[in-house]
Amino acid sequence: MAAAKDKPSAAARQPSADKAGNGAATVPALSKDQELFAFREMLMIRRFEEKAGQMYGMGLIGGFCHLYIGQEAVVVGIQMTRKPGDQVITGYRDHGHMLACGMDPKGVMAELTGRAHGYSKGKGGSMHMFSAEKGFYGGHGIVGAMVPLGTGLAFSNRYRGNDNVSITYFGDGAANQGQVYESFNMAKLWKLPVVYVIENNQYGMGTSIKRASATTNLSKRGTSFDIPGEQVDGMDVRAVKAAGERAVQWAREDNGPIILEMLTYRYRGHSMSDPAKYRTREEVEEVRSHHDPIEQSRQRIMAMKWASEDQLKKIDTQVRNVINEASEFAIHDPEPDPAELYTDVVR
Repeated sequence: MAAAKDKPSAAARQPSADKAGNGAATVPALSKDQELFAFREMLMIRRFEEKAGQMYGMGLIGGFCHLYIGQEAVVVGIQMTRKPGDQVITGYRDHGHMLACGMDPKGVMAELTGRAHGYSKGKGGSMHMFSAEKGFYGGHGIVGAMVPLGTGLAFSNRYRGNDNVSITYFGDGAANQGQVYESFNMAKLWKLPVVYVIENNQYGMGTSIKRASATTNLSKRGTSFDIPGEQVDGMDVRAVKAAGERAVQWAREDNGPIILEMLTYRYRGHSMSDPAKYRTREEVEEVRSHHDPIEQSRQRIMAMKWASEDQLKKIDTQVRNVINEASEFAIHDPEPDPAELYTDVVR
C-alpha cells in the first residue's frame, strides 16, 4: 500500500487543457482510417505484451522483461508522424516501439526467448534489440544512455544534410541523468533535428516522480538551453499524434531540438519481478477505467459508427492470432549455435 505522499493526483496523471495546450475539446480528430489503424496498432502492442508476460511466467523468457501495457498511445501516435529515414531509439521498455516501427512480432518474440531467428540472433533479449532496416536503433539497458545516442543520430542527419529526424524516447527516471543535459546542450548548440519524447509514467522503478524530481513538469527541462517543450496527454493517441506532428515539423525545418513530455501510465510493475506495492490497486484501476488509450479509441470508433462491436472483436481476434503465431514460432525456433557467441563482436 503506497503512502499518500507517493501517490500522484489525478491532475498529475492527466494534463488539463491549460497545461497541455491539448484539452479534449481541442484535440484534432482522427480520420476513420487513422482511428482504426491506431486502434489495431495499440491492440497489437497490448496483446503482445500480455503474451510476453505469460511466457515470462512460464520460464520461456529469461532475464529482465519490462512491459509497455498502458503506454501504447505514446509510441503509436508518434509513429504516425514518421517518414522513412527517421530514426527511433529508446530504453529497455522497448517491445512496443519495435512493433510500432513495423518489426515482425515473430522476430521480436524470438529475440525475447533467445532464439536464432530473433532480431539480434537471440543474443540481445528483451532489453537489447535492433533493426536498422526499420529505423530502430535499439532499446538500451543503461538508464539515459539512449539520449546521447539519439542525439548522435540527429548529428548524423545534420552532417549528411538530409531532413531525417531522430525520435529519442526516455522516461521520467532517465530525465534526471546528467548525460541528458549534456545532450540537450549540444543538440541546441548545433541545432540538431531531434525530438526528445519523455514518457512520464509517474514512477522511476518504484519511486514516484514527486519524490525523485525537484521539478515535475519535465517539458520544461530544456528551458535553460532554450529548447521548447510541450506537455501532452499521453493516454490519448489523438493528442500524441497532433503534438508529434508539430514537433517533427519543428525539427525537420531546421529549428533544432524540441521536447514532448507524454503524461502516461504503466499498469504493470517496473519489470516482471516488480510486485508494484508502492501504489494502490485503486490508483491503477482509476487510470484503467477512465484513461485507457485503447478503450478511448474503441469508444470513439463505436460512437462514430465506423465499426460495430462485432467488427472490433474480429480485429482483436485477428491480432491475437498474429501474436499466438509469433509465440509458437518463438517456442519452436532453435537456440543459436554456440559459434554465434563469437559473431558480431567488435574486436
